[in-house]
Amino acid sequence: MLSDYVPIAALLILSVVMSFIILFMSRLFGPYRPTARKLAPYESGMQPYGQAMRRIPVKFYRVAVLFILFDIEVIFFLPWAVIFRDLGVYGLVVMGVFFFVLTAGFVYEWKVGGLEWD
Repeated sequence: MLSDYVPIAALLILSVVMSFIILFMSRLFGPYRPTARKLAPYESGMQPYGQAMRRIPVKFYRVAVLFILFDIEVIFFLPWAVIFRDLGVYGLVVMGVFFFVLTAGFVYEWKVGGLEWD
């Protein structure tokens, strides 16, 4: 049973070992001439100002979490669509309830203003 996973484990081990070998060889044979300009943080071509750790408004996190939540929930539609005929009416009812909850959450966030970008 576990022998089925040996190729996956070998691929994982091989990829980790190869990545360390490549990093080591590039450090050993590659040029390394650090300067103040090279070691400075890069901010999209602009000179950084202020602290690096500043507060970010919660609305950015909320929109990101909502996107991930709805995106992952929509992913559940593909397996359902593939085996829709095997599930019959029960599968249709269950997915209808799932879709209703998903739509109710989306409408709630829309009404509360969770999707507004001020």
